[in-house]
Amino acid sequence: MKQFDTSLYFITDSTGFGEEEFLSRVEAALQGGVTILQIREKSRSTREYIALAEKVHALTRQYGVPLIIDDRVDVALAVDAEGVHLGAEDMTVAAARKILGTEKIIGATAKTVPWALDEEAQGADYLGVGAIYPTTTKVKTVLTSTDTLRDICEAVSIPVNAIGGLNRDNIDVLAGIPIAGICAVSAIMKAENPRTAAEGLKARARELGLIRGKGETGA
Repeated sequence: MKQFDTSLYFITDSTGFGEEEFLSRVEAALQGGVTILQIREKSRSTREYIALAEKVHALTRQYGVPLIIDDRVDVALAVDAEGVHLGAEDMTVAAARKILGTEKIIGATAKTVPWALDEEAQGADYLGVGAIYPTTTKVKTVLTSTDTLRDICEAVSIPVNAIGGLNRDNIDVLAGIPIAGICAVSAIMKAENPRTAAEGLKARARELGLIRGKGETGA
């Protein structure tokens, strides 16, 4: 079984940053202890996406952190990333699994229990569930209740991460829900100090008992 840890799942957003500043922030976040990193670039051309992903992959390899490509199986293949994350409008998990094989990590978005069960049955390795709070990213989404998040966690056997507007000051709403970890975008990406932000978010998640079980053991 492939080993990975989703306890602190960092999703990048290059909006508003020059490349040097963007890569500097990514490395700071890695130094702060993120356990898995997704590059999300929805408006770049394929060539631009691959070029930036290669630079991010060089950093994640230095820190031993898996790189996940948002949406694009072709980009994941081009840079030999460790995995891909697929949303409702992307290639199905089953189709991606045929292309990527059994060793790559495939994550999927889910917002209901039936949806989550279907993604698991297709071969997803983990699920991202949310948005728990409104987000400032460019991703269009609807809010998911913590009750639904709990129901999904209890229905599937793969790791489930909460996502959407999460930061160290509001993740207490997740206490007691058997998530594998939390996903963060702006809380780290736009922080004055991404390293300190990642460290603080991880520490708070540990205080609340949110980082444990499947995420901690790398299920």
